[in-house]
Amino acid sequence: MADKVFIEQLKTRCKIGIFAWERRIKQKVIMDMEFPTDARKASRRDDIRDAVNYKNIAKYALKFTSGSEYFLLETLAHKLAEAIVKRFRLPEIRLRISKPGAIRHSRNVGIEVVRKRHG
Repeated sequence: MADKVFIEQLKTRCKIGIFAWERRIKQKVIMDMEFPTDARKASRRDDIRDAVNYKNIAKYALKFTSGSEYFLLETLAHKLAEAIVKRFRLPEIRLRISKPGAIRHSRNVGIEVVRKRHG
């Protein structure tokens, strides 16, 4: 599939980090995601039922992330990507999660994962 849906700069706060001071407050994280789709059917009928409902995916990602408490961005990214693929029956997702300010003198740090649906 050559078509892709993307969501950029989805911002929320969650408890993330390995240090005690990081675990006391929710910290800002930024998510970018994209997933393949075949937009032909949706474009023919102009009906959301034939499209990937990216608003629902964004709402789910925000709720999942803001309620999470992980030590590592790697864990958060893996768990969220797997959950989105399963819940929304996507063939694949590319998810990038950034934690601005996590490393001094850098603008950003983060991880990008790709997960595919199995079965």
